[in-house]
Amino acid sequence: MTNTLSGILPVVPTPYQDGGGVDEGAMARLVEYAIGSGVDGLVFPGFASEVEHLTAQERRDLLGKVVHETAGKVPIIAGASAETAEDVIDHGKVASELGVRWLMIQPPKSIGSDAEAVIAFLGQVAAALPDARIILQNAPAPRGSDLSPATILDVARAVPQVAYVKEETLPAGPAISEIMAHRPDTLLGAIGGGGARYVLDEYARGACAAMPAIEISGEHVELDRAWRSGNQARAREIYVKTLPLLALQAVYRMRLTKHVMIRRGVLENTIVRAPTPELDELATADIDANLLELGIINRQEDLIA
Repeated sequence: MTNTLSGILPVVPTPYQDGGGVDEGAMARLVEYAIGSGVDGLVFPGFASEVEHLTAQERRDLLGKVVHETAGKVPIIAGASAETAEDVIDHGKVASELGVRWLMIQPPKSIGSDAEAVIAFLGQVAAALPDARIILQNAPAPRGSDLSPATILDVARAVPQVAYVKEETLPAGPAISEIMAHRPDTLLGAIGGGGARYVLDEYARGACAAMPAIEISGEHVELDRAWRSGNQARAREIYVKTLPLLALQAVYRMRLTKHVMIRRGVLENTIVRAPTPELDELATADIDANLLELGIINRQEDLIA
């Protein structure tokens, strides 16, 4: 297992067959595409994987597929969030059996946002999974607990296995600045969320990585490399070109991701289980216009479904 995380760590979506079951063959193609794009790691399952709509067996099988297809080329972060510490521990044990030690955990809303409660929850998980390294996912309300920077710092000091925080509250930038300014040595860094819609602000404040959706992994890798090499003008140029698509992704979520992956020749349908807005003709045309601008679609003929 790598000791640190950095760069572009996309969340892999869950592909489905026409009959509604998960599609492991398509999952293999998604992993191949991401690794071929130069990503620095893979996340599964996460919100963008429709994790709440997967059975425990589907989660296990698909995580195993991701591990197999990745073949050690990049680190894997397993989503292990659940409503109880016992269920988080169970997910962590599955990941451990597959050789995955990085776990991303969002403390459940049911325990509240008090530091003492979050410390007790994650402390129980850490004690049961002593080899795990935890990414604390701080999702915004109403989906997440919207933990304050002070709470996150208290948790990190009390639970040394918390190695990173994925900061997704809005605005994330000031929270990242506060966390990075006062983090204990055991907290290695902050990771940006929000679909990379705020990635340059996050990087400028010291974030070490981003966890966007997968559909423009190559573009995000190029942006990341430009930033790290000191070519911030090029990073901003790429960022500005991606923003119209990312604005649409904030609305259409996994359907947009899967539509783009169809255009890339990786997926065959946009089937989702999560309640997600449908892509009508005008929405699809708007997305495709952005794909033309980004060079993902190169000819008008490619727009024909």
